[in-house]
Amino acid sequence: MRAPIKRISTGIDVGTHTTRIVIIEHTRGEAPRIIGTGVAETRGLRHGYIVNKMDALKSVSQAIAHAEKMAGIKITNALLSVGGISLESVVSHGSATISRASGEVGDQDIKKAASEAEESLAHLTNKRIIHRIPLRYKLDGKEVLGDPKGMIGSKLEVKMLVITCLEQHLNDIVRVIEELGVEVDDIIPSPIAAGQVALNKKQRSVGCALVNIGAETVSIAVFENDIPISLQVFPIGSTDITNDIALGLKIPLDEAEKVKISGPSGTYSKKKLDEIIEARLEDIFELIEAHLKKINRNGLLPAGIVLTGGGAGIATIEDLAKAVLKLPSSIAHPAGATASKNPIKDSSWLVAYGLALYGLQKPEAPTTSNIDDVLTMLKKWIKPFLP
Repeated sequence: MRAPIKRISTGIDVGTHTTRIVIIEHTRGEAPRIIGTGVAETRGLRHGYIVNKMDALKSVSQAIAHAEKMAGIKITNALLSVGGISLESVVSHGSATISRASGEVGDQDIKKAASEAEESLAHLTNKRIIHRIPLRYKLDGKEVLGDPKGMIGSKLEVKMLVITCLEQHLNDIVRVIEELGVEVDDIIPSPIAAGQVALNKKQRSVGCALVNIGAETVSIAVFENDIPISLQVFPIGSTDITNDIALGLKIPLDEAEKVKISGPSGTYSKKKLDEIIEARLEDIFELIEAHLKKINRNGLLPAGIVLTGGGAGIATIEDLAKAVLKLPSSIAHPAGATASKNPIKDSSWLVAYGLALYGLQKPEAPTTSNIDDVLTMLKKWIKPFLP
């Protein structure tokens, strides 16, 4: 009897404040299972940029060591997230004349239209395209629902969401991972990776905004028709709230961080604390509201706002988001994150978890079982021709 085929996938999320790693094991016919997690305080980063390579190396190395020890395996390959304030999206358009005499749309026509959409982009100096999402196709001026391949026409048009990142930042973070002996299989924008597990298919289909409140950045990814239609990162985060509390209450930063998450515990004025936190959160939600207005989605997302990241743990954040954005609001939870040892418990792990799941969607590499089957078949075919 053939042994079950197992696959291992690893996601590495190097955040400005914390580095998190999730290792998933998937046996054919069973649900993916988390077998290892690693976490370490990130040093050497600011707003998602590496400012001190040696500090960043130590941080990621520590997280990798923790994950490897828990899983009992060595990490050789991984998917890597990229965030930071250089991450942005732009909508572009391209077209292609159908190459076949029959007028049937083929893969080459789709690729040509996508290439033209990329070539038409301006201001790509020092930036690299890391993700492409077709938003809509038109064939001879009429909108195509789904994949245009195989349809008949003369001109194909595409509207495409292109996500870019500062190339230097991307190269720096990849070098750090590879210097630790881990090959980077793919690079996924952090909000896209988180959306894989923070949102269900219905939320992504009807319209939803995933808002990640990190230490130094806030990102928003808007989904519709089960695909991301917009992405934006703002240079503000939960650290700004901590700083405001420290200044407003005249207390040390460590204590301000505890008060931000757990509340005043009778030591400080709850009213004053709420005023400080709400003022900064309102700034954040007003930036999000302005972005939704820009893409004509303010007040028009039936599945509302889903909050993730370390800053999503602040008390009353859901109510404030609902009041400012006038949309349903909820905190994301990692659905289906089963593990044999330590299950991931909060939304700050969603990026690393989503990355690992993305890795399982990639085509399977040949396994020992596959190779044995091929060799057996070849021997049977060659045997009659042997002397």
